Order: sequence, then structure tokens, then C-alpha cells
Amino acid sequence: MITLGINAAFHDSAAALVIDGRVIAAAEEERFTRIKHAKRPLPFTAWELPFHAIDFCLARAGITLAEVDHVAYSYDPSRFLKERHIGDEITLPLSPSAHPAGGWENVWDPLFASYIVNAPRQLASGAPHHLKARFRGVRHDGPYRFHFVSHHLSHQASAFLASPFSRCAVLTLDGRGEDATTTYGVYRDDTYTPLGAVCMPHSLGMLYERVTSHLGFLHSSDEYKVMALAALGQPRFADALQACVHVGDEGQYTIEPLDLVTLCGAPREKGAPLEARHFDLAASLQSVLEDTVRSLAGWLQQRTGERQLAMAGGVALNCVMNARLRDSGLFDEVWVQPAAGDAGTALGAALWIDARERDAQPAPKDRAAPTRLAPRAWRMEDALLGPDFDDDAIGALLTWAKLPARRLDDVEGETARLLAEGCVIGWFQGRMEFGPRALGARSILASPIDPAMQARLNELKDREDFRPVAPVVPREKLAEWFTPAEANRGESPFMLFIYDVPPEQADRIPAACHADRTARVQTVDAQRQPRFHRLLTAFGERTGVPVLINTSFNVRGEPVVCTPKDALDAFFSTPLDALVIGSWLIDKRRLTA
Repeated sequence: MITLGINAAFHDSAAALVIDGRVIAAAEEERFTRIKHAKRPLPFTAWELPFHAIDFCLARAGITLAEVDHVAYSYDPSRFLKERHIGDEITLPLSPSAHPAGGWENVWDPLFASYIVNAPRQLASGAPHHLKARFRGVRHDGPYRFHFVSHHLSHQASAFLASPFSRCAVLTLDGRGEDATTTYGVYRDDTYTPLGAVCMPHSLGMLYERVTSHLGFLHSSDEYKVMALAALGQPRFADALQACVHVGDEGQYTIEPLDLVTLCGAPREKGAPLEARHFDLAASLQSVLEDTVRSLAGWLQQRTGERQLAMAGGVALNCVMNARLRDSGLFDEVWVQPAAGDAGTALGAALWIDARERDAQPAPKDRAAPTRLAPRAWRMEDALLGPDFDDDAIGALLTWAKLPARRLDDVEGETARLLAEGCVIGWFQGRMEFGPRALGARSILASPIDPAMQARLNELKDREDFRPVAPVVPREKLAEWFTPAEANRGESPFMLFIYDVPPEQADRIPAACHADRTARVQTVDAQRQPRFHRLLTAFGERTGVPVLINTSFNVRGEPVVCTPKDALDAFFSTPLDALVIGSWLIDKRRLTA
């Protein structure tokens, strides 16, 4: 059974392919089109299908679209049309003008709905000419079956059907789906049972987005900057913010109208200097989010009795909040799907339809009823689901481009030497990551030993100077460098939780520590990423510090690199010192010598 999952609503367009319960490939459209978050100027092709990502997934499996059994689209227009009359205004207590759900999305409601409803026709006939071959032989009605899967159900499935748990509570939080903003459920005995939802206009994700916009950043994109900013402020507005957020019974909450101008002054213009009030607003928002979600998770744990929690949704990318849940004692383990944002709904929709159809039982008509699913055949142990390129293909490109590259006999040892000398290196290896984090396949790497390295990397990537950079460490060394090392089975493979850095170790890796002496840690397992693990080990042998800085291989406004050509473009347009691409090395110092 072959199931193609698609996300094309809102943003972060993506595709995923599942065969007999196993994920074969998954990728975001932005990596191929080079358009960040796969957003296009409205109204033109705003919700265009991720044809390039679909083409990659099909190519990875060696199939055409006509050979697919099911297509799962991660948005349900029937729910959209039922809950909202096309063209009607949404009443948002968070101020419609401050958020797309009250701005352009209202204006383009009919267009939005038409794109969703007509997605089957667009899939059958809308592929760009250069991709047509793999899309031939299909009509709007098949031969595959087309399924619309609700946005939050897709988030939920991406969590519990990818998690390491055979049973767990499930929590998803984002800006909004069709109508839901927060959902709860429980997965056990190959059965998923929804337990409730919070619906528009009450949304923690949209509250965070609104403050992000007020602080002069781009909503639905720059929320992680606000999270970083929070560590530099004091939560002096927290009481006022919390007074607008009311947590009720059965996991429900409401959010009252909020006047940010009265609370903390006029909105910050993009690029304007940051003031104390901006830091304090970010700190206050983060505090309210953490407290509220902890309360919601507490209700969910009591309701289900489960000791494991699986999470997804854009809010679940908040690694500070995730760490607070991890350390709360509510659950023994907390697992967050690495593509927790909307891109991950392509994965969840595909997994849901695959599991439901393989069970061969009729789906319940009541959306709140338990759904029996086929036994799982896959766990998400890594996020390496994108394209890869072998050394011969890379070498051919380097030869064609007349670049003086050298093929390395000891990739890890040579790279460790360069890093120990203070070089900043582009690291391009194996299959590309699915999700927003670079996890050692499309990374920029540097030594954490020099205190000036954080500022150097932020300048290289044209990032704000307050932004931290993240450390990566061998899994077996986690306890020596970060706490609490015993949490979540002693691993953090997706860089989605913060850890404390003990003072004696913070002095040894100053560039990897945030202002509050925390770090967003990635652990590397020797079996899953052997080359990356060997590099960390080799760097540790040279320096006594088996820790590197790992940030995404891109520059401001650009998606993470996907192909060797993307890597070369980024390398030669930035002050990177060297590029290790497969087994090949290009050293700029030799080019300019």
C-alpha cells in the first residue's frame, strides 16, 4: 500500500511517502524552490501543491503518481465550510489586523477554499512541465483515492504514529487548523481516541504570533527569535498577560482581548533597536505559554493516566516550553515530532490514512469515536528523509565547476583538525533533514571553545546578535556536559529541548551557551549517524571537548541547502572557511593563498 501525504494549506508546503507503514521519504517544498516557507505573493498560487517535493518522494520510491494507492491532504474543506461561511469575518479577540487569520486570510476566504477543494484536480493537471513525466496517467478522481484529513488530526498522527511509544497521551498546539487550535487524544492498543479540542478564536499559537509581530518580527516564521529573546528579559508583564488567558475544565482555555500598545508601548519597527520592554514582553509571553501548557498537560495526564506524551504542532517547536514539560514530572517521557510545524502534517496525513486503510476496518462516522489502526511498522529514529548525493555525483559537479576540491581519506579527522584550528565549516552529508532543524546533514559547524564564535556565526548568517547557537554532543557524552541527562532516555536527537550547562562546563564551551546558561542540545547516536558521531569523537580527541556548534546551512531569508549546488552557492556567498561535501573538501584559505 502506497500513500502520499501532502501539506499545501497556510505555509510550509511539504510531501511525504509511506509504503506499508514505513516512511520512505519526506521533504519541504522550499528546499527545492528556494522560497522560504513555500510562501508566494497572494493571491497567486498561494496554496500551490508541493510538486517538487512530491516528485522527489515518488522518485525515491521509483514510482509514478499513477502507482499511488492513496493521497492524503492535510486539511479538510468540509470542516472549513461547515464552521465558517465563505467570506464571513472571523472575530478575533487578539485583533484581526495583527494576524493573517484576520487579515489576508479573511479577504481571500473564497480563493483559499477553492484551492483546497480543487486540490485533486490541481494534482492531476498542475505539475510544472519539467516534472510531468512522473505525474502522467492520473485524473482528478484517481486511480488513487483522495482523502482530506483534518489539520490537527494530521498533527496528532504525525506525533503518535512516529513516536517511540506503543501508548501515549497526545497534545498538539498551533496557530489554527480548520477551527481547532489545540487538541488532545490518547493512543493505545493500536487505537486512537480524540479527547477534545480548543477552537478558534482562542489560540496560544496565535497569541505568540501576535506578540512576535508586535516585537517587529515575522509571524509564522520568527517565533523562535522571541523564545531566544525571552532569556534576556524579566517577565514583568506576565501577570497582565496571564489575566487574559483563562484555563478552564476539560483542557479548555479562553483568551480575552489584549491591548499590547497599552501594556508595553507601540509596536517595534522591523530592524529598530531592541529595548528593555521588548525583552520583558518576550519573557512574559514565554512564561505565560509555559504555565498554561503545563496546566493543559496536567489535565491530559490525569484524563489518560499515560506516562508518555507525544507532541506536534508549531508551538511544540518551542524547546524551552518542551523542557519545562519534560522536567515537570507529569510524564516520564516527552517526545516531539521533529517536523512539528505544518510541514509535518504531510507526514501525519500519510501515516493516518496508511494505518487506517491497512486495518481494513470502516472508519467511524463520528470524528470523536475511537479509530482502530493497523499495527505500526516504523518509528521515527531520525529525520533524515530527504535527498542525498553520492561522492561521484558531487565530484562530477566540482569538476564541471572547475573547483580545486580534494577528496579526503579521513573525512572526520581532517574536518576535526580544521574545526580545532577555528575554521567555520559547511557540512553536507547524506540525506537531508525533514523539518526546520539542521541535524548534521546540512549543517554549519564550528568549535564552541572560542567565546567569540557565537557572534562570528551570527554575523556570517546575518542574524540578530542575541540569537544563541546550539551544541551537538555524542549521546554517550551527554551526562558529562549537560543536565538533566537522564531525561527522555538520555537523548535529544532532534534539538527540541533545552538543557542546563553546569558552570564548570560552560567555561569550556562558552559559544554554545545562551545568556541564561542553557543550550538547545542535539545528541548523536553512533548507529544512526556514524560519520557525524566519528567527527564529534575526533574533535574531542583533539581538544578534550567532544562538543560542536551546529547551526543550519543557510543564510538569512534562505531555506536550508538541499543540493550540492545549493551548498556551493551558500559557501561562496558567505565567509565560510571550508566546505566538506560528502568526502570532498574545498578550503577557501587555499583558494586565496
